[in-house]
Amino acid sequence: MPTQMKASFLNKQSEVAVVMLPVPVLEADQVLVRVAAVGVCGSDVHYYQHGRIGPYVVNHPLILGHELSGRITAVGSAVDSARVGQRVAVEPQRPCRVCEQCKAGRYNLCPDIEFFATPPIDGAFCEYVAIQSDFAHSIPDSISDEAAALIEPLSVGIWACKRAGVALGSRVLIAGAGPIGVIVAQTAKAFGASTVYITDVSDDRRAFALGHGADVALDPRVDSVEGLEVDVFIDASGVAAAVQAGIKAVRPAGRVILVGMGNDTVELPVSWIQNREIWLSGVFRYANTWPLGIELVGSGKVDLDVLVTGRYGLEQAEEALNSGKLSGEMKAIVYPGR
Repeated sequence: MPTQMKASFLNKQSEVAVVMLPVPVLEADQVLVRVAAVGVCGSDVHYYQHGRIGPYVVNHPLILGHELSGRITAVGSAVDSARVGQRVAVEPQRPCRVCEQCKAGRYNLCPDIEFFATPPIDGAFCEYVAIQSDFAHSIPDSISDEAAALIEPLSVGIWACKRAGVALGSRVLIAGAGPIGVIVAQTAKAFGASTVYITDVSDDRRAFALGHGADVALDPRVDSVEGLEVDVFIDASGVAAAVQAGIKAVRPAGRVILVGMGNDTVELPVSWIQNREIWLSGVFRYANTWPLGIELVGSGKVDLDVLVTGRYGLEQAEEALNSGKLSGEMKAIVYPGR
């Protein structure tokens, strides 16, 4: 095993550099994963461009990246050595496991959770990471490294659809046809939705969504969604106008799920929500979603490989973080080992 590895650090806002640092030392319950692929998330881009997300501030150099896959190369003393060599999709978080939320199965709400690439916890734009063994989920050879990494954003889609109660015959409206919106569309279909509407101002993204989960694509600049009477509205845009319009598309006793990150405060049509008894919730990451995500990808019900539009080496991490500005870009992947 090497003792040193390459890592891409966000030194400060808009400044990225590749440096050498020690390979992580394993705790008893951990495995060492040689990172194969890392997806670039909107949160990574936000940290790069602004140096913070809400209360999370990059005060010290930070390794970005939390959507990852790889291969186990070493195990801690309490882990079965048979795990060495396994390909895995990594769930990039470490809950405390003993608080009230963890014991209730809501470990995503653990107040002491450590999450990759969220200050001060480093992420996966590096050659090796350490993670608790049960959060390194084995994957079959039929799933690519890229798709395995993207089980992380798929988990957001799974969690949103579960919270929304999407089921056989559901009619679903999604705002935003970026990577999360398209993943939510595919997930809703996998859950049995009969009709999936999606909105976006981008012609290219609407066209892409129609080929990958959505049945109807609407331009919110000219198409009104009010009156659709859908069972579920899921916002993946973070745009206040989209949230407001989507709520008015929901039938009485329907559900609204807020996934997209926008302004901290949004004006809502409260009387509409009250009079229709609409159930509204946010989502914060996910819990216990990787097994289902692996099943959905392995069975072909969800296609994550189709989202990959850009491929970059570790030394090109800054280019990957800026790739969202390119026309037609959907999902960039960084390969630390290349």
